[in-house]
Amino acid sequence: MQIVSTICACKKALSIAHDNMNSVAFVPTMGNLHAGHIHLVEMAKQYAKFVVVSIFVNPLQFGVNEDLSPYPRTLNEDIEKLKAAGVDLVFTPSVEEMYPDFDGKALNQTMMITPPPFAKLYCGVSRPRHFDGVATVVIKLFNIVFFNSSAPQFAVFGKKDFQQLAIIRELVRQFNMPIDIVAAETMREASGLAMSSRNGYLTTAQKTQAAELQTLLKNIQQQILTGNKDYKKLETDAAQSLNASGWVTDYIAICNASTLQPASVKDSALLVLAAAKLGTTRLIDNIDFLR
Repeated sequence: MQIVSTICACKKALSIAHDNMNSVAFVPTMGNLHAGHIHLVEMAKQYAKFVVVSIFVNPLQFGVNEDLSPYPRTLNEDIEKLKAAGVDLVFTPSVEEMYPDFDGKALNQTMMITPPPFAKLYCGVSRPRHFDGVATVVIKLFNIVFFNSSAPQFAVFGKKDFQQLAIIRELVRQFNMPIDIVAAETMREASGLAMSSRNGYLTTAQKTQAAELQTLLKNIQQQILTGNKDYKKLETDAAQSLNASGWVTDYIAICNASTLQPASVKDSALLVLAAAKLGTTRLIDNIDFLR
């Protein structure tokens, strides 16, 4: 397994892989890897012979007073996990490498990707520039990893961040990138809690309680499948139920799974999105299904 930290070294390693006609699959991460990340790697290996993983905590997607500084960084442990998983190339760029105008304080990234309008919904309400930062860094990474190649190319993203997944799909479509976006199912704890690096912020008691979020989503799904079409009331009742249990609900939203717009009773492919704080930890989850 190769480990590189510069764009030049990354492209050199990839050019050799391309010369050998290897297809490439890419898994972008912010590190602090858990079983959910390794699941993405395993899926990537099913699609391509050469697997690349990036580890980069992207400052551009963190808002003011968010957890950029304390975000967990476990590079040595991450590298060992990726080596055991059979990854071919690990790209660990610095902030200066990814943002060449970085002056030590400000990124000075003057050209940004503007996501589609649905990026302003849900997580986009409380994190207004988050998806701009996500889309911008992902297109940078795609341009580094996927270049000068006629071989099939894939990138794997988890469904847990479904809004992010939808935005990346739209980015690839609108920028005519020859990349297939592969969606991996959310890996979960035994309790049903979606795996997340931020789960480490939870106390033992909170981690047990956090499973309520997935239970609530399943309850909404079941009510819809049994004929309940009052989506607004389902959303409101679910938020009130969470808040009564000590959560602070950001949103509960029943959406069209393709457009992420509020669902109508005519939609058959549905997605229920949720975000809420338990203590100081903000958790997200979702469930998608056919009605």
